[in-house]
Amino acid sequence: MQIEQRGVDTVPEEERTSGPRDVVSILLGSNLALGVIVFGWLPVSFGLGWWASLTSLVAGTIVGAVLVAPLALVSLRTATNLSTSSGAHFGVRGRLLGSMIGLLLSLGYTALTLWVGGDAVVGCLHRMTGLPTGPATYAIVYAVLAITTASSAVFGYRMLLGLSKWLSIGLTILLVVGVVAYAGMFHTGAPHGSSYLLGSFWPTWLLSAVSAGLSGPIAFITLLGDYTRYVSPRRFSSRKVWLATYAGLVIGLLVPQLFGTFTALAIGAGSDYATSLVAAAPAWYLLLLFINASAGSVGNAGLMLYSMGLDLDAILPKATRTQATYVVALVSTALVYLGHFAWAAQDAMTSFVLVLTAVGTPWAVITLMGFARVRGRYDADSLQVYNRRTVGGIYWYRKGWNVQALISWACGSAVGLCAVDTPLYSGPLLKYTGGVDISFLISGAITAVVYALLNAKRPHPVPGTQPAAEPEGEDAAVAVG
Repeated sequence: MQIEQRGVDTVPEEERTSGPRDVVSILLGSNLALGVIVFGWLPVSFGLGWWASLTSLVAGTIVGAVLVAPLALVSLRTATNLSTSSGAHFGVRGRLLGSMIGLLLSLGYTALTLWVGGDAVVGCLHRMTGLPTGPATYAIVYAVLAITTASSAVFGYRMLLGLSKWLSIGLTILLVVGVVAYAGMFHTGAPHGSSYLLGSFWPTWLLSAVSAGLSGPIAFITLLGDYTRYVSPRRFSSRKVWLATYAGLVIGLLVPQLFGTFTALAIGAGSDYATSLVAAAPAWYLLLLFINASAGSVGNAGLMLYSMGLDLDAILPKATRTQATYVVALVSTALVYLGHFAWAAQDAMTSFVLVLTAVGTPWAVITLMGFARVRGRYDADSLQVYNRRTVGGIYWYRKGWNVQALISWACGSAVGLCAVDTPLYSGPLLKYTGGVDISFLISGAITAVVYALLNAKRPHPVPGTQPAAEPEGEDAAVAVG
């Protein structure tokens, strides 16, 4: 019950006591929440039936997990989080890009989790106790969930790991019971009167595969290192950690998402999944749904807030992890209120995940290619140069920035954004792809080609080949000033 004091500094070997099973527990227990379940509703809201929704979710999740799971091995070697580890390839200042991507990803998903969970909690309380469903009730419930979530995130990794172990068992049971509760209403066809969101089947199917399936693993591109930094490579092989991560991502995401698809078809969910889910629930299931909505939201959002706190701590070295966590908790709570009172939820959520997928994929590709180039060998001390406000080390590149990596990321992201298709924005390259959104494939491929060409004849920094970092001087003042 002690508050974790460690931020993004290197975790000592004696503290790396977790194992592959813990990675699976976190990825399973933290995802069995309505904030993840709601992504199973997206294919149905796009006009797809059961089999089309199932295949798009499975395909997107499997492809995404193949790309994302190897990222867990980076922090296994560096003993720090992924955004800080990416300094080996982007530069010790350039790795701030990874911290920003991680912040935005976690911020959006935290707000989504609290928003969906809060709506379900209010609906359950209304049906069970007659509690009014006015703005004041929603504001209070959101605040309670946000405070509880922030508290669990502040305590840190050990608290979240213990919570995830309990949730992985308890929430799985609740979902199984939920299948029984809604089984009598289930049908495999798309909701009556619905039509394909993008006009025809295959473009809509691909939209579902990307926005509902692929986006799940992509949400973890900067998070996986938060857990595997506590796993020792001396005790567990890379293969075991990779398998645990892959299994945790696939099972932890598909189970709740397919439950979301099943229930969305059963209740004929329209533009508001959470409200429809509560309204159609049998009376005997309301209490169990309330527990899922509240406990699941705390577990899922708590993990996201924990990651955001680490990323903000990495951006602002003078801040503590605890201070950073409270700040991001306030910001994400504000987004929850905006999501409920101001935004068109479905369009905003779909557009958000598609855009961040197009921007986050290039970062992940460069980090993975860099990992392969150095064969998993890192200088952990040099990765901490920015955090210690020093200069030098083997990842200093050009004043702390690896220009080649940043150019590669910018090229991939720019092309990806031009090929994305969302309800709020359609890129100019769609006319060359037949109107089908394959932005994640294009952005990843362009990034890989540009990065390979720019680094074809450049040796990658190897530990032990350059002087250690030195106390900051006038040049380093730019980094902290």
